[in-house]
Amino acid sequence: MKMERILPFAKSLLKKAVQTGDAVVDATLGNGHDTLFLANLVGETGKVFGFDIQEEAIHTSQERLSAHGMLERVTLFHEGHEHLSEKIPPDYHGKITGAIFNLGYLPGSDKTIVTQPETTVAAIEQLMELMAPEGIIVLVIYHGHEEGAVERDYLLQYCQKTDQKKAHVLQYQFINQQNNPPFIVAIEKR
Repeated sequence: MKMERILPFAKSLLKKAVQTGDAVVDATLGNGHDTLFLANLVGETGKVFGFDIQEEAIHTSQERLSAHGMLERVTLFHEGHEHLSEKIPPDYHGKITGAIFNLGYLPGSDKTIVTQPETTVAAIEQLMELMAPEGIIVLVIYHGHEEGAVERDYLLQYCQKTDQKKAHVLQYQFINQQNNPPFIVAIEKR
């Protein structure tokens, strides 16, 4: 297949926005895969801020980063992403170049603990204030469960109303696949 699948496309978008030395956000640590990817992108002089409400996600991410010698590039917060503007130091405000959210639940964990549309929108709004021009927020939306479908609808309505003078918003998805495959909404600050 020549078209990029969802997660590789998410990484492609971030690679275009993030340079060595930049500051970025992993708004939903999960198992730390995106955190490690971002730590590689920002290099030794960059910074990753990671957020998750589940202690299991914090520990798994720490172990993954430590195994690759990248823990010093990352600051992890055992907090919801709706607190990012108060947790990210002021020196980084206006300088965030990329952020990623993998919405839904932590793979291999309690499926009743899910991201919430209100906190996700609060985090997006805060990021829009913290981001540098042309910074990109990538939302990977998993909507194959009841709460995921609610969050999908809420986020799509929110993103469609985003002022085009403030951001470009892209939706990327495969429309002929079964079982509610994830899709991307990307927001590029103008």
